[in-house]
Amino acid sequence: MADSNDSQPTPLGIYERSPKGGISGIEIAAMALSIGWLVLSGAFFLMWGGEGTDGLRFVLTLMVVFMPVALIWVAATAARASRVMREESARLQTAIDAIRNAYLAQAQAGRKDAGAGSISKKLDEIAAAQRKTETALAIFTSTRTAASAQAPVPAPAAEMTEDQPVLSLGTPAEALQPPLANADFIRALNFPETAEDEQGFAALRRALKDRPTAQLIQAAQDVLTLLSQDGIYMDDLRPDMARPEIWRAFADGARGRAIAALGGVRDRSSLALTAGRMKQDPIFRDAAHHFLRLFDKGVARFAPEASDSEVSELANTRSARAFMLLGRVAGTFD
Repeated sequence: MADSNDSQPTPLGIYERSPKGGISGIEIAAMALSIGWLVLSGAFFLMWGGEGTDGLRFVLTLMVVFMPVALIWVAATAARASRVMREESARLQTAIDAIRNAYLAQAQAGRKDAGAGSISKKLDEIAAAQRKTETALAIFTSTRTAASAQAPVPAPAAEMTEDQPVLSLGTPAEALQPPLANADFIRALNFPETAEDEQGFAALRRALKDRPTAQLIQAAQDVLTLLSQDGIYMDDLRPDMARPEIWRAFADGARGRAIAALGGVRDRSSLALTAGRMKQDPIFRDAAHHFLRLFDKGVARFAPEASDSEVSELANTRSARAFMLLGRVAGTFD
């Protein structure tokens, strides 16, 4: 049975001491040098025919013969110890690296197991939010379709009668509608909260009767639907809100750094996903630029007639958050 002291394995079975015993090259070289020196020095003193055997000469002879031999073995011992230390250090470093790798592997496996539940929960939340958005948009689409079907169709010029004097002069039908209230404009751009939001749908129906606002709402719905495909929802964004005077400057035509505060969306993942979609998807890019143009015109119509509080309410709508996000990606605030 092997000596228990000859091997000390680590828990990983990697680090083991080198076996003891055995003559190495260092000992062989030391023996050869010692024998050679003894032979040379002995031959020298035997051949030297000096007289006298006083004590000082005897001590000097011993020192000349045996001192170099002692120095040779001291050097050999030091060399052997140095070699053993290097080997032990290398094996110890290997064992430490193996233990570190095993620890990191276990920690990573633990993080994966712990993160699986949170990832699954986050995916469920995203799916639920997407279903909520799709439900509201589906109700909005059906409402818009019904409103379009109920809208009066202008009669051909040949069939116009005397009871339509205004339309016969070329006045568009939208001019007969009362101006859209600011509260309805704001609520329509925020879209109904739920399927039971009766006031939101009522405001949306009134806004759809105003042609420019209907076009803006349609463009906003398109970009919100496209953004939701990447898991980007306006309710999840928490932008920095700009002061009303900056929105008014934007409505007056200011661009670039003067209105940089309007780009208050700071969510990096949403900005990165939107920028990537803008570069790779031409349909998304066209829809985004179309929405930005219509929102620009909508704010220009709205701001002169709105109070500061109404401007702030508009800035907090879902459509305004989409404008902040897409405006930053498109470079509107650069």
